[in-house]
Amino acid sequence: MSRLLKKTNTLWVMTDLVFLVIFNAMFFILSGTDHTMSTWISYGFIHFAYFMLLATHFLVRKGKSAAVFGFSLYAISSTYFFIELIVGVIFILVSPEGYKATLLVQLCIAGVYTVLLISNMISNELTAEAEEKRQYEIDYVKKGAAEIASIVNGINDRDTKRKVEKVYDAINASPVKSNPNLLSLESQILVAITNLRGVIGGNDKKAIISQSEALLTMINERNRQLKLYIAS
Repeated sequence: MSRLLKKTNTLWVMTDLVFLVIFNAMFFILSGTDHTMSTWISYGFIHFAYFMLLATHFLVRKGKSAAVFGFSLYAISSTYFFIELIVGVIFILVSPEGYKATLLVQLCIAGVYTVLLISNMISNELTAEAEEKRQYEIDYVKKGAAEIASIVNGINDRDTKRKVEKVYDAINASPVKSNPNLLSLESQILVAITNLRGVIGGNDKKAIISQSEALLTMINERNRQLKLYIAS
């Protein structure tokens, strides 16, 4: 870890501690240590809400939309913290003798927060998985087309070039949408494209045409099966 990163992390920790230091200083200086059970319950829940706000960073789903995921979770944790701070301070100031009402209110607020937080985390997970799937689908066509285009540019023979261009046209026109059952076939197609590059390096015209035709058949089969999955 670099010195700059260590220094930055230290400064963030110091910033995070400001609220705790100020809140606890005011709490104990102004009211001492002799409190009712309801006061200590509110004191504990305020700290819990603040620690959850700090821990939200570690709950954010990593991925392309991490900023969006983080915004929703931070909004929930921040709202909970501010509501808890207000409710907690009110209970601390009122300091009722019985603790049951305080505990029930605090548990209800924490329960709503927990449900909202977990629901959003689940939603973020599903969104992230859908994005990863979509990215794979896009990568299959883009990567395959880019590889074939690169291969075409390195071919001088007109007939051979025309055969490989048909492969390029087929994969470039392929639907981006995919299906989990086609992952194996799509992987085989990408491997076959790599093999085609190797065959072209050997300047064997028959082998190149044969490999191109086999690859074209695989691409068409993939697209045929995809139509069936979409239709079903």
